[in-house]
Amino acid sequence: MSDTRHASGSRLAPLFQRLSIENRAALIPYITAGDPSAAATLDLMHALVEGGADAIEVGVPFSDPMADGPVIQAAHERALRSGLGLRGVLDLVAEFRNRDAQTPVILMGYQNPIEAMGVADFAARAAEVGVDGVLTVDLPPEEADELSAALRAPGLDSIFLLAPTTRAERTQAVASRASGFIYYVSLKGVTGASNLDTDALGDQLDRIRETCELPVGVGFGIRDADTAARVGAVADAVIVGSAIVRLIHERAEAAGGVDATVLGEVRDYVATMRQGIASARA
Repeated sequence: MSDTRHASGSRLAPLFQRLSIENRAALIPYITAGDPSAAATLDLMHALVEGGADAIEVGVPFSDPMADGPVIQAAHERALRSGLGLRGVLDLVAEFRNRDAQTPVILMGYQNPIEAMGVADFAARAAEVGVDGVLTVDLPPEEADELSAALRAPGLDSIFLLAPTTRAERTQAVASRASGFIYYVSLKGVTGASNLDTDALGDQLDRIRETCELPVGVGFGIRDADTAARVGAVADAVIVGSAIVRLIHERAEAAGGVDATVLGEVRDYVATMRQGIASARA
């Protein structure tokens, strides 16, 4: 399949341009690569797209995922037991591109594996296999110049986090370095928390947009179609992580692996999210 990477490198800018015209937020589900296996991850990535994902966020297994809650921490542990590391995740993206040249893929992980591989080697390989953006959750924007420059050279996006507690000067620092989109952590704490206040989101996102022209995706605490719809009414992207990771684990454990039935359940769950988002601005 031919590569549909945009002339600037990333598939993310064309995606958000198209969705802006369609007046719809993007749906970006997250899964942890290697949970429960590398082969299952590849099948799950395709199932997410079949369910309506506009882009996919793939977690790189790490031994100390401090920004993640118990559900995704456990997924990292299972993935590490399966033996998958950063190079293996990049190989998975290459395999994914054999069937899907269009859907943007974002890697979400931590700095240590990238440093161990080498920033330049990582950026070159990520571009080669078809990665579109990288979010390194423990890398402050003030310390990200080397990685951002390495990613920028082949046209990949550097994605950064903002939170309700982020100060204005910090928002400006992120805005000056970010590309692709901003990942807004919609609540205090770690991934999987449940105290999402969607009523306050609009004002918070408006404040971010006063400083940054990039699309803003919202994650943490989104677990059903209703929440996805309410977030999708004000955000440019709806990011769903822990709920999908939990579903995969529970169904795969019951079935003894990721079989066609499990893939179908994941696909259907994503489809309900997509339908909720589509209804948000109808």
